[in-house]
Amino acid sequence: MNINALLDEKSIFIPMNASDKNSVISSMIDGLAASGSISNKEEYMNAVLTRESTGSTGIGFNVAIPHGKSKGVLKPGLAFAKLSAPTDWDSLDGQPVNIVFMIAVPEEAAGNEHLQILIALSRKLIDSDFRDKLMRIEHADQLKNLLAAI
Repeated sequence: MNINALLDEKSIFIPMNASDKNSVISSMIDGLAASGSISNKEEYMNAVLTRESTGSTGIGFNVAIPHGKSKGVLKPGLAFAKLSAPTDWDSLDGQPVNIVFMIAVPEEAAGNEHLQILIALSRKLIDSDFRDKLMRIEHADQLKNLLAAI
C-alpha cells in the first residue's frame, strides 16, 4: 500500500488551527476536495459524521482517523493534520487528539481499499517511535518521508 500516493500537498495541514472536531473535519474535507479526491463535500461530510456517530475514530495515543465512504468521493484520498492545540475527539482513551489522518474512499470501492489504508496506518500508529516522529513533523516533506515506509 503506497500511502504517499494518496496524499496531496493540498490535503496536508501542518499545523492546523481549529477550535473543535467538526472544524478539523471540515478543513480536511476542503483539502481533499482541493486535491481532487472529493467532488461533493457535503455528501462526504455526512458520511464522515455518520461514521463518527457510530463510535469515535479517536483511536487513542492522541490520534484520530476519521473516514467515510461516499458517492461524493471520486478517488481514494488521504488528508493529514497536525493540530496546533490538542482537540477533544471523544477518543477511546479519553485523551485529546493532536494528529489526524482522514481517509476518503469512493462508496463502490469502500470495502477493500478502506480497510487496506486503515490497516497500513494502524500498523505504524501502534509504534510509539513512529507516533513521536509524527508529533515532531514540521512540514509535508517530513511527513512523506516518514510515510514512505508504509
